[in-house]
Amino acid sequence: MSAGQAADSRPRRRGMAYLPLVLFLALAGLFFVSLKSGDPSRLPSALIGKPAPVFSLPALEGFGAAGGLSNADLTQGKVTLVNVFASWCAPCRDEHPFLLQLARDAGLASKGLRVAGFAYKDEPGNSRKFLAEVGNPYALIGVDKSGRAGIDWGVYGVPETFVVRGDGVITYKFVGPLSAETLRGKLMPAIEELLR
Repeated sequence: MSAGQAADSRPRRRGMAYLPLVLFLALAGLFFVSLKSGDPSRLPSALIGKPAPVFSLPALEGFGAAGGLSNADLTQGKVTLVNVFASWCAPCRDEHPFLLQLARDAGLASKGLRVAGFAYKDEPGNSRKFLAEVGNPYALIGVDKSGRAGIDWGVYGVPETFVVRGDGVITYKFVGPLSAETLRGKLMPAIEELLR
């Protein structure tokens, strides 16, 4: 190879060294734009319009009903808000006042709404401490220590909230922490439609 040919290949090699970096930055930018423009609460759920999965979770001792939470609890004629939470989840702490508000609303309770939850991939002792600190909005609480029930419910991450009709059919899913805006604009319309 002549000196002229070697000199011609050096700039090409230098340019190729930056190719992985350029590709990474392009993919990272695309991912960032899709996250910012998308609404995570609109993630699809194959369970909408279908009965809740068959599951049976043990009770969180000291909180809620003695029997835990199962799909049979969701077929007793009451509209149930099922909230998936964990003590290690910071957004769960942020949304908790809104769950307490729903649970304490006597008008909603008299129409047949109850709030249930399951502690997802959490140590029961940590779940108990969390609820003792922030309050317990749940009429029923199950412990999903392994995360198996969460998988069956199609949980992407915590928190997630489901609205379940009195016959056990899931009618709505909200992904992410509840806020005053999402409670008023998204969750309450889904609940009120079933309580009519």
